[in-house]
Amino acid sequence: MIDQTHVEALYDCDVIDNRGEKIGSVKRVWLEDGTGKPMWAEVHTGLFGMKESFVPIQQGQVAGGAITVPVTKEQVKESPSMHTSGDHMSDQEQEALYRHYGMIPQAKTGEHDRLGGKAGNGRKAAGQQAAGQRGTARGDAAEVTLSEEKLDVGTRSVETGRVRLVKHTVTEQRNITVPVTHEEVRVVREPAEGSTGKAFADEQAEITLHREEPVVQKRTEAVERVRLEKDAVTEQKDIKGEVRKERVEVERDDEPRGRR
Repeated sequence: MIDQTHVEALYDCDVIDNRGEKIGSVKRVWLEDGTGKPMWAEVHTGLFGMKESFVPIQQGQVAGGAITVPVTKEQVKESPSMHTSGDHMSDQEQEALYRHYGMIPQAKTGEHDRLGGKAGNGRKAAGQQAAGQRGTARGDAAEVTLSEEKLDVGTRSVETGRVRLVKHTVTEQRNITVPVTHEEVRVVREPAEGSTGKAFADEQAEITLHREEPVVQKRTEAVERVRLEKDAVTEQKDIKGEVRKERVEVERDDEPRGRR
């Protein structure tokens, strides 16, 4: 957080946006009226640094001679032009900047003083207008409206990956034992009774032998179906986010400032 201790070191600092891009350099600093807290920086932007834009530095971080702010360079380029007079920023001008940057005004708005030039030029004179947030007064009562941010959490569908089935053909060896049959010859001798064969003549007789051989044939058949299916799995995830809220302070002229 930037406070009064950083004011002297802010001049000519580079201003870096939330993506690490340089926006420009600080030429003037605007302070909150009454507290002196740094609120806005006038930054020279554009191709030749001729344009002056207002950048919120309330939530900025100072390190290494540069200020990192939680806005983008494009937001700064498109910020409304300020036509301040008398070194004061009016409520209307502040509200225009808050609306542009999507910010909620803090409890202290009112006019801001501006520091012009480098350290030693001194602080510009402060206005006499009250710096508090304007409220409503009814008779003996006065009230202000407090606001706070809420987190609206939802879900959205995003693609996390793709799964596909890919079929490949592979070749493997199969060993199968198959029984085969073959014929063999044997000689059978028995007494010849009433044989009609020719005596003392050359003769021959033959039989045909057979054997079985393995025969391999291929056929294709479907053995299994494979498919992909999706299942929705619900899990719990913790979401963290920063929210802002407004608090009210009571100031009295006859007592030190307090909080309740």
